[in-house]
Formats: sequence, structure tokens, C-alpha cells
Amino acid sequence: MILISGLLPLLGVVLLHLATPTQAFYLPGLAPVNFCKKTDVSSTCKSEILLYVNRLNTEESVIPYEYHHFDFCLGEEQNSPVENLGQVVFGERIRPGPYKIQFLENQQCATTCVKTYKGDDPASNRRMMVLKKGISLNYQHHWIVDNMPVTWCYPLENGKQYCGIGFPMGCLVRSDGEGCPINSIYNQPMHYYPFNHVDLEITYHSGQSEDWGIQFGNSGRIISVKVTPKSIKHTDKENPNCLSTEPLAISENSLKAGEQLEIVYTYSVKFVKNDSIKWSSRWDYILESMPHTNIQWFSILNSLVIVLFLSGMVAMIMLRTLHKDIARYNQMDSGEDAQEEFGWKLVHGDVFRPPRKGMLLSVFLGSGVQVLVMAMITLAFACLGFLSPANRGALMTCSMVLFVSLGTPAGYVSARIYKSFGGLKWKSNVILTSIVCPGVVFSLFFVMNLVLWGENSSGAVPFSTLIALLALWFGVSVPLTFVGAYFGFRKRALEHPVRTNQIPRQIPDQSIYTQPIPGIVMGGVLPFGCIFIQLFFILSSLWSSQIYYMFGFLFLVFVILVITCSETTILLCYFHLCAEDYHWWWRSFLTSGFTAVYLFIYCCHYFVTKLSIKDSASTFLYFGYTAIMVFLFFLLTGTIGFFACFWFIRKIYSVVKVD
Repeated sequence: MILISGLLPLLGVVLLHLATPTQAFYLPGLAPVNFCKKTDVSSTCKSEILLYVNRLNTEESVIPYEYHHFDFCLGEEQNSPVENLGQVVFGERIRPGPYKIQFLENQQCATTCVKTYKGDDPASNRRMMVLKKGISLNYQHHWIVDNMPVTWCYPLENGKQYCGIGFPMGCLVRSDGEGCPINSIYNQPMHYYPFNHVDLEITYHSGQSEDWGIQFGNSGRIISVKVTPKSIKHTDKENPNCLSTEPLAISENSLKAGEQLEIVYTYSVKFVKNDSIKWSSRWDYILESMPHTNIQWFSILNSLVIVLFLSGMVAMIMLRTLHKDIARYNQMDSGEDAQEEFGWKLVHGDVFRPPRKGMLLSVFLGSGVQVLVMAMITLAFACLGFLSPANRGALMTCSMVLFVSLGTPAGYVSARIYKSFGGLKWKSNVILTSIVCPGVVFSLFFVMNLVLWGENSSGAVPFSTLIALLALWFGVSVPLTFVGAYFGFRKRALEHPVRTNQIPRQIPDQSIYTQPIPGIVMGGVLPFGCIFIQLFFILSSLWSSQIYYMFGFLFLVFVILVITCSETTILLCYFHLCAEDYHWWWRSFLTSGFTAVYLFIYCCHYFVTKLSIKDSASTFLYFGYTAIMVFLFFLLTGTIGFFACFWFIRKIYSVVKVD
């Protein structure tokens, strides 16, 4: 009942989400739109094809910028669609583009606008400097048509074609002649080549063999939009020649006084009919052409087989050893036999002794349950298709709403664990549970938002959205945490299967293998081994503008992660109890939680080997966002290991006869 009450706000959001009219191009994002010629417009189809522009980003910097930051031609930005919470947090800024496209009307060489730069104008020089900086850092356009990303396709060295969801705003030929492999004519060293012309190829499915409820033939549904960027020097801005092969080259030097430069932005549109690809399969060509997609199938399956086999071996060894131990202990009836006890039964009087810093442990466990349930429900929704790539921002929105709504189980678990430790400061417990872990995440997020504000980035969350996030935290999450804690403290304290002695038992000297730190360090290796393959694709989707779509595999890996964390922690906990070390509370949490340290090391490796970030602001932002991810992952894995070990210890001591 408590969990259901915590999910009620989420259900309201989902119902509101589903009730949103489909004319909003990004919600729900899965309904087909019929297009027809301008002369055939009716209530069942429309002729105008809207092209939206999104933020620009690059692998050489974490800082994204809005479209108008680089002085491009602008559309009617007052008609911009309203982004959802996830899009705002991710820094997506979707605006109407300046391109006028009508269905089945080809454009040969249409002018978008003309940008003029004067050498004696400081504002003009500043705009030119920003444009050159964007080109030098290889910032990428991200356009959207009919809720599909506009793709840039080019051949790879292996003969295959790669279709990316972004294309560069220009290229810079460096002093060594490298930096612009798109076209061999872009070859003047230390010159910038802005891509001021785009060829748009719109492929559509006519649906002649299907019944769409349209009575005329000149109609269709868009299945792909591909762009070919070019740099063209238009000598006549009134009559531009888009077939010219002379590129527009801009020197790295600033314009001199009295010197003037005009950049004419043009575009061409071509419609191509293709009835062999259905509208429902239009994302396939993007997903199939992504790099490393083919190799990960075998790698994931191989990893899963190894982890499952190893987990089976661990489970079998544990069951066989424990069965013999329990049978031997239960056969000891006489006092002489009792004196011969050894192993984990010797510490039965201390194994449930409350740990130090029990308040902090209970707070971590409450927040860990909150993150765990959030991850499970989010992955379930993603596997069912509710959080597809077509639903922009839905994944982050769902995660944040779920986290806020799951304050009830967090408060309940924290209160129950804290009460089992004999804690009496219930007010401090519930306040810390609702404040500490969300506060750490929000504080890191706020500091990085200040950096983005300072850089005038589109990734900076507006002040009004920060207030809304605080309202969700203190208006929804905190009260729900108090509700959960209220029910948790009303429950009777957990009854342990054995009594705790008044005088703690002395722990014998431990070998290097049973000491806490080596065990904790070794405990995170196996769980990390089952997720590191997926980590590459997750990080690529976050930092390299790749599309992550294999949520089925991710859910399976998540299940394997839960199993591996549980069995590894139980195994190490059993070894420590056999060595008569009964301090298992924090060790069980830290053993599986240490997986987060390996996650951080892998993120550092990815930063060094896969990204080309050099500026300090981007470096700070990368490791700031990484810190949030690592902290949440630490709570998640630590909670899994703790409750697995908690269940295991209660189980083995409940079946042993203790005088």
C-alpha cells in the first residue's frame, strides 16, 4: 500500500502525458503524420513540413549552445514548442528553423538569409569570433523533421555507411593540412569553411498499398531526412549558384577596418519516393549504421554467459558448504561439543550488534531503495517502448518523477533499519533521509549549472525550473518520506533470530584475505565485469550524441548486476563470519558499493581515450556529472549487497540451534 501511494503522482503524470494532443510534435512522438501537396490539404493531412533546430554540441566540449548563439539564420522562435522537464535538464532547446518546406515541392537553390560582417564593427567581430570558435571545436547541428533526426550519412573505411544524427557547422583546415576530410577542395591551411548550404533529401512512403483514409494519390509519410552540408562562395547574393564548387574560405585573421564579408545561407530540397520502407521501420537505418553496434551483440551475450556461469558456481558452493555447516552445528548437543564450536556460529551473540554510524547507514539504505526502485520501473517502461528515442526527454522526466514519488519507501526502509539498530532520534533520521542524498545531487547539479550560466550555455537550467525542482523535492518527496517513516517507526522493531551478548567478543587477528579493505576492493570486480560493456554505449549516448535504444539488453544486464552484487557480497560475508569477524553491516554495503569506484575509473578512462576535451570548464562539468552518476550507483549497488547479506545472515542463524 505504501509503495502504491508513492506511485500515485507518477500515474497522474503518465495519464496527463498520454492525454496530450498529438499535434505537439514531440509528444507522444509515435503517431504517424500524413503529408500531401499544398493543393490537397485537408483535415487528414498537411502540406507544410516543419524543420526544427536543436542545440549544438561537440565531443571537444561538454558545453552545448543554442542555435542562435552562432549567428545563424533564425526562424520564428516565438512559436517554439514547450520542452518537457527532461529536455530542459538535458539542455535541449528546440526552435523552429528558418527553412520553408512544402511536401513534394523541390527547391533548387533557395536563400535563407544573408549575414554581413564588417571589420570596423565590434559586435560584428564578436559574432565572427563565436562562429570561428564553433567551427574550430567541431560543433554539430541537430535538426528534427517529423520527430525524426535529420541525419548526415557518409561512407566509412570498411565500405559501410554511417548515418549520424548531427552534422558539423563547418570545418577548419589546420596548419598541417588536416581537419576537413569532407571534401578535398577544402584545403587552405588555417582557413575556416562554414557550411552555408545544405542539400536536404526527404524520403517518403506513399502508402499506395495501404489504407490511410486519404482519397488522393499525392500523399505520404516521411521515413528519412538526410542532409549534405557544403561550403559555397556565392558571388551574387540575389541569384546564388548552389552548383558552384568554389568554397567559402574565411581566414583565421580578423577582418580589417573597412573590410566586409557576406555569408549567404542557402538550401535545396529533394523528395524521393520509397515504398519498400514502412513508416514503422524508419528508425532502423540510423540504429543499424551506428558504430560498434554489431560487435556488442556477441560481447554482451558472452559477458552474460560468463556471469551466469560464475554466479551458478558461487551459489552451488555456498549451498553445499552451508548445508554441511548447519547439519554439523545442529548435531552438537552436549556441552563438550558446544566447546568445540568454530566458524560463523561462534559469533552468533555479536552478529546483530548495531554498527557504528547506524544513522548514516540507514539514510543511505533508504535512498538506495529509492534509486533501486526508480531504476527498475524506468527500465520496465523503457523495455515496453514508452521511453523510445522518439520520445525526447521522456527517460529523464520519468526518472525524476519516479525518484520524487518514491520518497515513501525510502522513509519506510530507513526508519525500519534505524529502529532495528535501537535508534531513538527518529526526527533526525527522517530529516536526513529526505535531505542528505537528494541534497548532494542537487548541490552538485546547482554548482555545475552556475558554470553553464557563466558560459551562456543552453545546458543551463533556467531559474524557474530550479524552483520547480525544489518544489518537487520539498513539496512532494519530503512529505512522502515523512509518511513512509511514520509507518516504519510504528512497526515493531525487527526481531533477530539470536540474542546479542552484552559484552562484545574479541575479533582474532585476520589474514590479509579476510581484512576489510581487500575484501571490499575485490567485491566490486565481478559486478563491474557484467556492466562495463554497456557502460561504453551509455557514455557514448551521453557525451557523443549517440542513440541508446537497447533497453532490453540493459534490463537483462541490470538483473545480472543485482544477482552478482548479491552473491558476491554473501560469499565474502560468509568468509568473514567464518574468520570470526562479525562487523558485516557496513562491509556488506561497501563491498558491492565499491563497484561505483570502478565505474568512476572507467569514466576517467573514457574521458582520456574517447573524448577530446581540453578546456577546464568542460572538464569540471564532465567530472561533476560523473560524480552524480557514481554517487547514485554507489547507493544502488550498496543497497543491493546489504539487503542480500541481511537476508542471508538472518536465514542461516534462524536454522541453527543456539543455547
